Amino acid sequence: MGLSGALRRTTRWIADHAPWSAWAWRSTAFTVAAIPMALPAAAAFVFPKAAGLTLLVLLILTPLLTLAQRSRFRELLEREIPAVAQGRRTLHPKALPAWLRAESTWRQYGYHLLVSPLAGIGGALVVLAWAGGFAGAAVYGWSWMLPDEYGGPGWTGRYDTITVLGALLLLATPWLAAALARLDAFAAAALLGPNRAKELERRVEDLAESRADVLDAADLERRRIERDLHDGAQQRLVALAMNLGIARATLTDLPPEAKAVIDEAHREAKEAIEELNSLVRGLHPAVLEDRGLDAALSGIAARAPLPVELTVELARRPGPTVEAVAYFVVSEALANVAKHAKASRCRVDARRDADLLRITVTDDGVGGADPARGTGLVGLRKRVGSVDGTILINSPLGGPTVVTVELPCGL
Repeated sequence: MGLSGALRRTTRWIADHAPWSAWAWRSTAFTVAAIPMALPAAAAFVFPKAAGLTLLVLLILTPLLTLAQRSRFRELLEREIPAVAQGRRTLHPKALPAWLRAESTWRQYGYHLLVSPLAGIGGALVVLAWAGGFAGAAVYGWSWMLPDEYGGPGWTGRYDTITVLGALLLLATPWLAAALARLDAFAAAALLGPNRAKELERRVEDLAESRADVLDAADLERRRIERDLHDGAQQRLVALAMNLGIARATLTDLPPEAKAVIDEAHREAKEAIEELNSLVRGLHPAVLEDRGLDAALSGIAARAPLPVELTVELARRPGPTVEAVAYFVVSEALANVAKHAKASRCRVDARRDADLLRITVTDDGVGGADPARGTGLVGLRKRVGSVDGTILINSPLGGPTVVTVELPCGL
């Protein structure tokens, strides 16, 4: 079963790559179609006295020749060569200087001046190879046209050799055409299409802009949720706690069981308010938007369970997205210190140097912080990376631990 399957695949491959296959004729048609497109550049070599004029005409014809070459690749090779984006039509007078300065223009010109003539020569070689192969393989069919003096004894052996060579040439010509087509496609992708480096740079810029938009949208959504919780659910819980407090103070003749239920409900309401306050501050603290990073970090330091020495020096405020990331980085870092470091004090330093916000969190704890152990440092790294920031953690055993975060302020 396996042998028959392998034999079937081999037979199919031979049929698909035979001289009479669609693959062979498609490759041949593609390479032969390069011959007429090579004529404008060939004129510069055939008529050297008019080479300057010919080169100028070739430059003018570059857009049309590029369209023709893209059509050749698309129709005959089923290969799409992307077009270079143009801000304005090339034939527009105001666009001509920019078109002449564009590196894409000269890459295309180089293709039509150098690669296209070589492709035309390759197409001519393919035509000659097919003609020679057919002539050699069919030598017995047309040898009767030779004069009698060339048909004497000994020619039969030569005819056999010529027939074999012609058949081998017929077998090799499709592969020659396919190799030439592959080289032509490689050159066309590099010269006729967009510059890959510039295209990649443009895509990176587009991705950076789209990511900044997503971050801004997420920040706006967090602010909306914070406002809804603060103005809606939180106010309802406050009203509920007040009503329960009034009921506990005024309804003095209730049974002890009912008073206990009211006391429990009042306590639960106050705890829910505290938890909701913490949740709202975690989503997006209002002080960060109203008074900036300095005041927001001061609030974090004041609520920390250990002494925190805070220094904030900002010549001007960074963008809201960077401010939010910086706030959450400091908040998470102090939470990690309180939970894992066994430190007695901590220092937070935030400074802006040009377009870079540098935050340093130092504690005198036991050290040994390792992001691989899932201590919350992984979340810090991801949050910093969301704005193309960097984080460096230096935490030897025995301490101290120094977390340095750098955030670009361009977002």
